[in-house]
Amino acid sequence: MRVYPEKLGAELGRRLLPVYLVSGDETLLVQECADQIRGAARREGCTERVVLDAGERSFRWQDLLDDASSLSLFGDRRLLELRLPSGKPGSDGSQALLSYLEQPSEDVLLIIAGKIDRASTNSKWYKAIDGAGATLQIWPVSADQLPRWLGQRAASRGMRIERDALQLLAERVEGNLLAAVQELEKLELLSEGAPIDSAAVGASVANSARFSLFSMIDVALAGRDSDSLRMLHGLRAEGGQPAALVWALVRELELLRALCVAVESGRSPSQAMGEARVWKNRQSVISAALGRHDSSSCNNLLALAARLDASIKGFGPGKPWEIMELLLLGMSRGDTRTLPV
Repeated sequence: MRVYPEKLGAELGRRLLPVYLVSGDETLLVQECADQIRGAARREGCTERVVLDAGERSFRWQDLLDDASSLSLFGDRRLLELRLPSGKPGSDGSQALLSYLEQPSEDVLLIIAGKIDRASTNSKWYKAIDGAGATLQIWPVSADQLPRWLGQRAASRGMRIERDALQLLAERVEGNLLAAVQELEKLELLSEGAPIDSAAVGASVANSARFSLFSMIDVALAGRDSDSLRMLHGLRAEGGQPAALVWALVRELELLRALCVAVESGRSPSQAMGEARVWKNRQSVISAALGRHDSSSCNNLLALAARLDASIKGFGPGKPWEIMELLLLGMSRGDTRTLPV
């Protein structure tokens, strides 16, 4: 069945379905939905989480079926998390997904996918998931929709914010939803329940931390490795948390990979960025990154980001800040062959 993101919480409160497909290219919203499903799975006794990434070179669709047929180390229910960056499983993947759904299981399958096109929504594998569980399609928030989206987000937090202030905030975050959410959280603390006007928004944005997360990412994309590391160390010194940084890094890496795929298929960088609706004031740094990266290097960086995520959550090796340094160096330099992924 189709579930709208805003109604997911209520649906999870009623029951936990055997399979969920969350798709879209708006990373923040996809991850928020995925986190809700992960939380519901934990509450229902899924104490073990198995992650499979179909974007990795070593991935085999048989791995999904093997994991489904194996027993949990602790005899408990598991959350099987399948990442499908392309949004298309191919013929082998389609058959594997159909075979999986034909086998009754106590486990829960969460599929996190890139944007799924209209043709794929009519495929057998998609319809099988829709029939056995839930499909959630996450659509991008356009520039015109962003002020309203911000207003709804603010209202859900009990904030009172003027229309002009919402418009100003939308302009300042330039379509970056993670930045928008962080600014709302900061405004909520600063306002202490008072109405928020455009002056308060302007002051809040102007008083952002000296080392900005998004500036750091742009510096890395531009190829300035030492500057990006200096900014990362500044964020750490100012009390930044790795968990608050990883989603922004993943979002940019997934965008970069999609652009690399488009360029490799014959589009020019400007065409690819136009189709992906990259903001004009960011096109120069994205173009610089496209000159150093291809889809293979982006896959390596995303694999390292998955390792970072596992380290942050306590079920993977390594120190988060050290892995994040490696990520920034890989983004800056373009050579990812020696990354420990």
